[in-house]
Amino acid sequence: MNYKLILSIILFTLFTLGCNLISPAPVTTPVDKKYIENKGSDTMVNLALAWAEGYQDIRPDIRIAVSGGGSGTGIAALINGTVDLANASRRITVEEINAAQDRGYDPVEFIVARDAIAVIIHPDNPINSLTLLQLSDIYSGKVNNWSELGGENRPIVRLSRETNSGTHVFFLEEVLRLGDPKDRTIFSADTLLLPSSQGITQEVRNNPNAIGYEGLGYVVPEVKVLAIATTSEASPTIPTLENVLAGTYPISRDLYIYTIRQPFGEVLEYLEWILSPDAQAIVAELGYIPIIDE
Repeated sequence: MNYKLILSIILFTLFTLGCNLISPAPVTTPVDKKYIENKGSDTMVNLALAWAEGYQDIRPDIRIAVSGGGSGTGIAALINGTVDLANASRRITVEEINAAQDRGYDPVEFIVARDAIAVIIHPDNPINSLTLLQLSDIYSGKVNNWSELGGENRPIVRLSRETNSGTHVFFLEEVLRLGDPKDRTIFSADTLLLPSSQGITQEVRNNPNAIGYEGLGYVVPEVKVLAIATTSEASPTIPTLENVLAGTYPISRDLYIYTIRQPFGEVLEYLEWILSPDAQAIVAELGYIPIIDE
């Protein structure tokens, strides 16, 4: 008897039965979800999150991922092709446009809201207003004690956002350099650079010597907001929607979203919704300034 042949037949039969007993894996149909990656300005991150949540109610088939990191970080990610939308609290630079064009891209700008930069101090500080020149002198290190501004004999602790922040860049260009593109004034070397507006708020709350700046949407009641004047002869004004729209508050700016090329499809539809009355109502609710349709 050929035992080897019989053993081979038995093993083959068992293998065949075993294969037939194993149920095939179920075939799953992928969910038809579309994704929009949105990254950039920390000033805008709360607004971007609120927009994404509001749009989710209208288009549950669209998933929008929002993250911060700063305007420069968002624009760099856009140029590298890792995001669909870059939020920025400053305009894209010539160098960034050139970097995009080197890759065959042509960035497109959308103004989606407006913002005012509030200058904040501790509530116990008796100072109530400053001029742009005084702010420039403070942050450049020319003025180092509150007594030089009519306050108490206390050293000034300067707080700023980090250099990748669009708010930092705007404050540097429009306040320290007073809007002069030829001016090369820089922040004093002892300025404390903080990664978020919340960090600046927390430090000002705890330090009666501190001065900081942040977007209007981040201001809390526990800090004092200074009135700012363009010159020593002008009347100082506080950052409010009315004053920004009237052009009387001097430190205000547009907020932007950039795409790497002319948008289409779901990205275009989302941008059109952001500029709609419903989405602009969210802008006002969060303390930013909506785009007025003239």
